[in-house]
Amino acid sequence: MTTLLITYVILGLLLAVMSIPLLLDKVPPNPWYGFRVPSTLSDETRWYKANRYIARGLLATGIITVVGALALYVFAPGLSVDAYAWLVLAVFGAPMLVTVVAGFRYLRRLKHE
Repeated sequence: MTTLLITYVILGLLLAVMSIPLLLDKVPPNPWYGFRVPSTLSDETRWYKANRYIARGLLATGIITVVGALALYVFAPGLSVDAYAWLVLAVFGAPMLVTVVAGFRYLRRLKHE
């Protein structure tokens, strides 16, 4: 289970760290990194607004993943490896899903501005 803990902590930290340049408008439109959909890639202003918005969710998801992985490891030591893996995946997946859905809803609002 320690390997899973390390994996999830690294995943959460990586997600949080990768969100910071997006949050600070340091990543110009590109085909590899950011909220890459046709409407953001075709409009630089929309790119920066959408990426700033979604980066907050990505940062929160990364932090929640790290805290959740550590909390389950420390406070639920009797969990099986499978149960731990699924629970931490849920801890990661729920805020990530919210972030993606909210990002697309925000992008739809930006199109109407």
